[in-house]
Amino acid sequence: MSPPSEPVDLRDPEQLELAVRIGLAWIELRRGASMSALRDQVFGTGEDALEQGQMDTLDLLAQQPSWRMSELAEALRVDPSTATRAVQRLVKSGLASRGPGEDDGRVVMVAITPAGAARHAEVAERRGRLMAHLLGAYRPDERVLLAEMLERFIRSIDEFLASPDRPG
Repeated sequence: MSPPSEPVDLRDPEQLELAVRIGLAWIELRRGASMSALRDQVFGTGEDALEQGQMDTLDLLAQQPSWRMSELAEALRVDPSTATRAVQRLVKSGLASRGPGEDDGRVVMVAITPAGAARHAEVAERRGRLMAHLLGAYRPDERVLLAEMLERFIRSIDEFLASPDRPG
């Protein structure tokens, strides 16, 4: 549950400075997460390298035996066409399979293959090493707080996007 929100007045120099610092940190986080060296370290190199969208899809496919294509797109928070492209690349690489639903042949079901599960495990192990390193910069009590704050940050973004009266 989110704590009650407090209004933020960006005309207040201190609040504006905090907003700018958080915005810059967010930009650096996005840039850092997409740096080729880090991406190669976590997702592999060469022709077998995975893209972030493919790994996001594999993460979900590893969670349950099969997914309806529409549910997968929703879970990924992308358009169905984007999910379809990610799945097509995984199928082409032998990491996922597509087929008709058991109850309704018109429904497309997607599942991880044994090769996909093995690749997922490899990447998960590398990501685990990275997370252990990153979390090592924080005391145990700070790690809990960091997780809670990041979760609240994401919920706040979702709430903003779902708000019917949001600007823009």
